Amino acid sequence: MNPSLTLHPGQMSLADLRAVWQQPVTVQLDAGARAAINASAAAIHAIVAKGDAAYGINTGFGKLAKTRIPDEQLEQLQRNLILSHSVGTGEPMSDATVRLVMLMKAASLARGYSGVRPVVIDTLLALLNAGVMPVIPVKGSVGASGDLAPLSHMTLALMGEGPVRVHGEIRPAAEALKAVGIAPLTLAAKEGLALINGTQVSTALALHGLFMAERLLDAGTTIGALCVDAAKGSDAPFDPRIHAARGQPGQIAQAAVTRTLLQGSQIRLSHMDNDERVQDPYSLRCQPQVMGACRDLIANAARTLLTEANAVTDNPLVFIDTNEVLSGGNFHAEPVAFAADTLALAISEIGAISERRIALLIDSTLSGLPPFLVDNPGLNSGFMIAHVTAAALASENKSHAHPASVDSLPTSANQEDHVSMATYAGRRLAEMADNTATILGIEWLAAAQGVDFHRPLGTSPRLQATHATLRAQVPFYDQDRLFAPDIEAARSLVLQGHATDGNGDVLAELWRP
Repeated sequence: MNPSLTLHPGQMSLADLRAVWQQPVTVQLDAGARAAINASAAAIHAIVAKGDAAYGINTGFGKLAKTRIPDEQLEQLQRNLILSHSVGTGEPMSDATVRLVMLMKAASLARGYSGVRPVVIDTLLALLNAGVMPVIPVKGSVGASGDLAPLSHMTLALMGEGPVRVHGEIRPAAEALKAVGIAPLTLAAKEGLALINGTQVSTALALHGLFMAERLLDAGTTIGALCVDAAKGSDAPFDPRIHAARGQPGQIAQAAVTRTLLQGSQIRLSHMDNDERVQDPYSLRCQPQVMGACRDLIANAARTLLTEANAVTDNPLVFIDTNEVLSGGNFHAEPVAFAADTLALAISEIGAISERRIALLIDSTLSGLPPFLVDNPGLNSGFMIAHVTAAALASENKSHAHPASVDSLPTSANQEDHVSMATYAGRRLAEMADNTATILGIEWLAAAQGVDFHRPLGTSPRLQATHATLRAQVPFYDQDRLFAPDIEAARSLVLQGHATDGNGDVLAELWRP
């Protein structure tokens, strides 16, 4: 049985969104939301009955907004809108992302500014709860005027059109809806436009990037601390007085967590005195400065994306207190694009500093460990080319980190003359996160290898848990063997959040406001 969630429009938390991203959840709309929904729908009905022209209700769309549509063709207008705008391409979005899209669209419509009937929201949530996932191609939106193409593919499923995915199987929507007892929708005035006009796809893609960035920062913090011991680095750079003097909150939190992770290390105690090295390389001693800055970027992006997840972003909007329908531009996803661009910087940098630590460990002149972390080097190549893979991925992420938000191409015959590119900004985060997870996985392998070379001395009790999690799946690299499965195992552990096993309590301190 799936966990349950009561949807309070405008009041969703990051915990709510994260829960829906992680697994299927049964969502129920708060009964208190229905009054505003009904009033908004009634306002649209009154406009149609009165005969006044109103954008998207009884007119064409975009450049065709001056074309008046007869009342008897309003349902056909909405159907045509969805069919003509379903022009996405590329791979289908993951179920996790689609669940977020559907939840946020329902939450936005339920605020009572969009003029849709309650049945529209009820049907959307019914599909979500039944696990009937619209097949939404990942490409085809410029992030203004909303995510028109991908949200049209979502709306097709409500109408019983197009393909859906049920438990991983692609099926015709009409067949899948019939199987779970959901009646297809016939869209009324404005409902098609309300469904496809909005930033929910861009936001869902960026939220996926956010949740992965949080996971990567936690993993990078733990693995980076293990690397300090592997390289026999100093814990002096994590002294709280250094970080308090600067005052950056993420840096202060990062240093405190790293100190806790390293506390009690026998390896550290072994070189407290008479250590010939005066200072460690930046990739070790500047972890609080780099990872702390990443933490602050991630936290800032989280605030923006939570606001957007609760927002009303379609157009036009119905204000029932004054009985007005106002056209604006809340569909422009610039805030989401900026948030996604900053997440790209953080994800890239988490991987970049990790790659530098791998390079440090395999260089015996810096680390004091066997060349390329293997016995009998020469006969064995060890971690030589694993580092090359990490370097390739770190470099690739640098290209991906170029801001998407500075790009814009006019569309719709120059009516939509500045766009956000937020959908691409969010979409590329998934690949970047996968690249960084692989880099961190390689570093985890290298750091565990380095710690093993220091036996019988052991790392700290907390980092022994990190070491043991990896060693449960990947043994010590005693001689050359097929290396790719080791990297894949470590990468999967990072992606699944297991790099932090046993240390969740201390890592939670990173995210305290």
